[in-house]
Amino acid sequence: MHELWLAVILGLVEGLTEYLPVSSTGHLILVGEWLHFTGERAETFEIFIQLGAILAVVWLYRKRFWSLAVEGLRGRALWPRSGEAGLTWAHLAVACAPAFLFGALLHSSIKAHLFSSRPVVVGLVAGGVLMILAERVAGRRTPGTRSMDAISLRQALLVGFVQCLALWPGFSRSGATISGGLLVGLDRRAATELSFVVAVPVMVAATGYDLVRSLHLLDPRFALTLAVGFVVSFVVAWLAVVAFLRLVQRLSLTPFAIYRFLLAAVLAVVLWS
Repeated sequence: MHELWLAVILGLVEGLTEYLPVSSTGHLILVGEWLHFTGERAETFEIFIQLGAILAVVWLYRKRFWSLAVEGLRGRALWPRSGEAGLTWAHLAVACAPAFLFGALLHSSIKAHLFSSRPVVVGLVAGGVLMILAERVAGRRTPGTRSMDAISLRQALLVGFVQCLALWPGFSRSGATISGGLLVGLDRRAATELSFVVAVPVMVAATGYDLVRSLHLLDPRFALTLAVGFVVSFVVAWLAVVAFLRLVQRLSLTPFAIYRFLLAAVLAVVLWS
């Protein structure tokens, strides 16, 4: 029963924070340490609840992913054509490539040295600074790109490089990609939707890699805990994404940055007092 409550709590944390610019990894590390649920077993559990969050976005954007898959098999939607708008596989590839490259090169070092409370505090502050900077830059100009279908390959690539900052726990993948989108001229909704869609291949690659390495830790007695965490994460992530999309045009990134600063301050006091 204790593990089921852990599954519910961590599923809620993952679902609420995965697509909001507050760092799901940072929150999971902090809550896991608070609940004394750490180690290889906890890491395996986190993989499954992240899969639940991924499925929520796949479901919400199922028509777009289905269209990309069908058009891709027909030889279309692979590369932007002259005079035609629309998100293509090339956009997703260039937006994901930097994170794939640096993630593969640095994965072991990041897992070994950065997955603890102190690096998370640094990531929370740094990510908050980036978000405020992005909002100020965006506020000084009229966004040139108001739809995800109007994004250029150059914009997608630049967002992909900014996304690499989220390899540092606490920085936030969604916070980095939304900020990157604002910096390269996307409006807030286009940047947010791109963040959601790009999250799927990046998270599938990262969680898939971790899952393969953790297969030996899977235990049938742990199945119910995994299932509960997966379902809770899926449902909460689905609700969080829907709510965030409704608020995103009226709500800037600044309140999320302030939340990050306050959380980092509280953690700093606890950790270094």
